[in-house]
Amino acid sequence: MSGTPPTELFEPYDELIEIEVLGQPVQVPENNPILRCFQFLDLENISYGDFCWNGDCTNCQIKVFRPGEDHPRGALSCRMTVRPGMRVVELSKHIRLSCLTPTETAR
Repeated sequence: MSGTPPTELFEPYDELIEIEVLGQPVQVPENNPILRCFQFLDLENISYGDFCWNGDCTNCQIKVFRPGEDHPRGALSCRMTVRPGMRVVELSKHIRLSCLTPTETAR
């Protein structure tokens, strides 16, 4: 994590849950939009990224498998709430997460 995110950025949460981002398991705050969870993982890159945070710009597009689904769905990470077991399999070119290993890149 690149800095400790201020807690006022996030919806209230009691625990961190595990999701997978580009094949790497990560712990993120429950009850939050996925884009906020990305900000939890990489405060600087996401905070200074080109995001509107309300879905108008579509720069936060991802592809995600929700638990029990066989096919990924496209979503705006600012509008989709994180759930345990989600697998984010594709990130827009605007989402940069320094916590991922170098072989895991955005598409």
